[in-house]
Order: sequence, then structure tokens, then C-alpha cells
Amino acid sequence: MWRNVREYSGAALMMPYFGYFAWTARLPLMRVGNALMMAGLAYMAYQLHRRAAAGAAPADMGWKTCAAFYRAELERQRDALASVWKWYLGPLVPGLATILGASCLAAFPRSVMAGMMVLASAGLIGLFLWWVARLNRRAAARIQQQIDALD
Repeated sequence: MWRNVREYSGAALMMPYFGYFAWTARLPLMRVGNALMMAGLAYMAYQLHRRAAAGAAPADMGWKTCAAFYRAELERQRDALASVWKWYLGPLVPGLATILGASCLAAFPRSVMAGMMVLASAGLIGLFLWWVARLNRRAAARIQQQIDALD
């Protein structure tokens, strides 16, 4: 639950940031990139709620039903974590790529060094996305261990 609250809060905090630049950026491509980031964040938050929000347990649940419900919730969480590229990271890529592309187009005419800094930033962002995906795969593997222990 706290993971989801943290993710929703992060998305809510970033929306005004990207909204500001979607409204005020000089370059139209930069405006588009920031608007795409807002759309990606909204989609990510929706999918997080749909895929990873805690399910409601039936009130008349017995012990066997309780264990089956818990196992199903673990499976749902595992599947959500294992597929973060589809619903969590992937929707952010178009906005990031557009912003970085616009930054490159703006930087290279002025300075090759500025353009190289933008490309280095793209590499660091790519590394960060890979790291987040890896952390989520590890968490999915830990949940799978819990599922195996239930069986």
C-alpha cells in the first residue's frame, strides 16, 4: 500500500512540473514532450491502481478461501512488478525521448558539448530506467518465493 501511495504522490508532484513546461516551453517539440510526460504519468498511475491496488477480501471468507485470496493477491503483485516496462516505464519513454530530442535539436547548433551533455543525459536516463526495471524484477522474484512457500 505504501509503495502505491509513494508512486501516486510522485506522479502528482511531477504533473505540475511537466504542465508548467508544456505551457511555457519555447520549442513546440518541448511542449509536446512535456504533455506526453503528463499523459504517461496519468496512464502509469491508472495502471498502478488497476494492477497493484490491494484487493478487497470477502467478508465471509474461511481459512482455505483466505489462503487462496492471499495467494491470488501475491500473484497479481508479482505479475504487476514483472511487467513494469509495459505499464509503468514504457508510457514515460515517448515523453522522455521527445524532450531529449528537442533538447538535442536546441543544443547542437549552439555547441557540440551541450549536445553531448544531452546525449549523456539520455544514457543516464536509460540506465536509470533499466535499474528500476531490474529492481522490480527482483521484487517479483521475492514474491514468487512467498508464493512457493505457500504451496
